[in-house]
Amino acid sequence: MKYSELFLEAEDSFLKSLEDFFSENWGEAYLPSHDLDHHRRVWNYTREILEHSDNFPVDPLFIRNLMISAYLHDIGMSEDHGIRHGLRSSVIAEKYLSSNNFQRSDFTKALDAIENHDNKEYRDSADNNLILKILSVADDLDAFGSTGISRYIEIYQARGIPEDMLGSAILKNAESRFEHFKNFAEPGSELFNRHSKRYTELREFFENYNRKTGSLNPGKSDQHSSSSKR
Repeated sequence: MKYSELFLEAEDSFLKSLEDFFSENWGEAYLPSHDLDHHRRVWNYTREILEHSDNFPVDPLFIRNLMISAYLHDIGMSEDHGIRHGLRSSVIAEKYLSSNNFQRSDFTKALDAIENHDNKEYRDSADNNLILKILSVADDLDAFGSTGISRYIEIYQARGIPEDMLGSAILKNAESRFEHFKNFAEPGSELFNRHSKRYTELREFFENYNRKTGSLNPGKSDQHSSSSKR
């Protein structure tokens, strides 16, 4: 089977139940940066990644694990806006599996990916879990471009990051995500070129933001700080 066929099969089987479950458990939470639309985009980026690669399994269960992780990785943010929200998301994801009588043993990779996708310092290797590897990249891609600009501002404000530190904090995080993407996608490929442009759009926006607000990148010296304010 082709990836396109597996995607359609997974969506026919899981899409409605996943979106219904998400909406029910998200409840009245208001966080547009991480709502159902974000998860839909991450699923679409997941599809895009696989469509530009032949290095991953062409297997129905693999695709189902990807789809469940894409749709439930941030559901815990309805309760926890913190950086490490993946654990709460994985607990809720287990409820989805049990309520649909799925064997947990078939989806351990998805649960692990959901729990650990929020490690944006990438200290833990995802080499042993392709679901986590793909989910991390797909999630990162939704942080770029005009969508990423609005998403970053909302969640960083929700986390109480001061306005004068906002741009620099976002640039640092986005750079880490892009470096991770560079290690994943082949330079010069269609996938790489498309999302490099989206990263550049976001980077230039917040560099301009820093210039206008007088903010500086973390780690700059006081001497540089004084001269830059002149």
